[in-house]
Amino acid sequence: MQRSVRNIVIVGGGTAGWLTAGILASHYSDDPDTGLTISLVESPDVATIGVGEGTWPSMRTTLQKIGISETEFMRACDVSLKQGSRFNSWVTGANDYYYHPFSMPQGYSEFNLVPFWQTVREQVSFTDAVSPQGQLADRGLAPKQISTPEYAFQVNYGYHLDAGKFAEFLRRHCTEKLGVKHISDHVQTVHTHPNGDINGVHTSQHGLVTGDLFVDCTGFNGLLIDKHYEIPFNSVADTLFNDRALAVHVPYQRDNEPIASATLSTAQSAGWIWDIGLPSRRGVGHVYSSEFTSDEAAEVELRQYLEALVGRRQAHELTVRKIQFKPGHRASFWHRNCVAIGLSAGFVEPLEASALVLVEYAANMLAEQLPANRDVMDITAKRFNHKFAYRWQQIIEFLKLHYVLNQRDDAAYWQAHRHQDSVPDSLREKLKVWRHQAPWHLDTPHIDELFPSASYQYVLYGMGFVTYPQSLEARNASQQLAQANQLLHDNAKRTASLLNAMPNNRELINKVAEFGFQKI
Repeated sequence: MQRSVRNIVIVGGGTAGWLTAGILASHYSDDPDTGLTISLVESPDVATIGVGEGTWPSMRTTLQKIGISETEFMRACDVSLKQGSRFNSWVTGANDYYYHPFSMPQGYSEFNLVPFWQTVREQVSFTDAVSPQGQLADRGLAPKQISTPEYAFQVNYGYHLDAGKFAEFLRRHCTEKLGVKHISDHVQTVHTHPNGDINGVHTSQHGLVTGDLFVDCTGFNGLLIDKHYEIPFNSVADTLFNDRALAVHVPYQRDNEPIASATLSTAQSAGWIWDIGLPSRRGVGHVYSSEFTSDEAAEVELRQYLEALVGRRQAHELTVRKIQFKPGHRASFWHRNCVAIGLSAGFVEPLEASALVLVEYAANMLAEQLPANRDVMDITAKRFNHKFAYRWQQIIEFLKLHYVLNQRDDAAYWQAHRHQDSVPDSLREKLKVWRHQAPWHLDTPHIDELFPSASYQYVLYGMGFVTYPQSLEARNASQQLAQANQLLHDNAKRTASLLNAMPNNRELINKVAEFGFQKI
């Protein structure tokens, strides 16, 4: 039981597998004394699911850490820049919309602007009052200029990308630059030690591939965590109802067609449609609940949406791919010497693009807290499971926030989302408190929260939530009002400056393809 952890075997490729390999390999590449080897076993016949084509700003840090040029990444993976998400028709089902941008509100580290914005809420949206990104995204503008160095920015951003190309790009980088061993083969059986640990996976052509620690990146198949260890699955279908998706690649009608710099999320009768602009195409899909609509009806709504993009004829000729999933996650993610990362650990739905960021967080925690030997592995596993049980709870709660505040009475799906039995107790408690005080730093008590309190503010007040203002202390009222007015003024001034300075998204992407960003 004292054997050292020296040989890590990742089973499954795709974005989750290769991103995990890159994070692990880069973390230990500067320390050759560890003697760590990383192998990735990948079936040559399993295609990348590729639904989640959006990332968070954290991906910039991840790519930089594993030694990838942003210019090369953008050129190879059909990348555009993402400044957040725009939610269309989520409140009333009419023409309402709001943004969840990636930038923090003006002065957020020291000042909560919500009480002061609420006095002018009828004149300006919360996002426009505290951040320039809604207006930048409305105009399809980029978050940086071609002269801005790689990974630097004027306003915070993540990426839209082609998941298949990204996985292949990571594979080349990991094998050619980071020393990851790639085994392209089918896994036939799983072999175990007498104590129940995995000893190795037996492959068709390479025989037994042994290791000290195994990472399950086999997607929904869950070859190790599910098929082998039969770790229970915790369904959240009673909270988040979506369990189907229809995905389609949509060509642009002309070469210079604008590229949206936010993910477009448009509410439908029993779900919502995502619309992601890449340089070469749009990735569009309808995620919905089979309890509230049929596959046929969902496809009708999707094709109606496509008609506005490509016309009626082409909208009905495009090939649609159907994906089924169970919303939920494993009861535990690290069992014995096996860690599940990616879809094998769980999936709820693509709203807010949380799938890839969970891979980043899980792989980083594994790299930073890799157990020295088997004797301490169970302690590390316990900490890992505790951390990610909290993360999944946080994701479920935050996604539910988008639904529970809707004011729609035109469809049973939206009404059911407001039913209190479907709302987690922790979210109900927060909403009750937030009626009297706006969320701020202490509402998210961990230093490494997935969603900062600013994210809750953007969704709450974008959906029309009202926090009943409390009176300010008389001795500080005038000072705080002056400070708030200055911050709101500063944001308006910065917004005007950026609107004049930023190129549009396609213009910047074309320049990156031709010239590349400056290297830091």
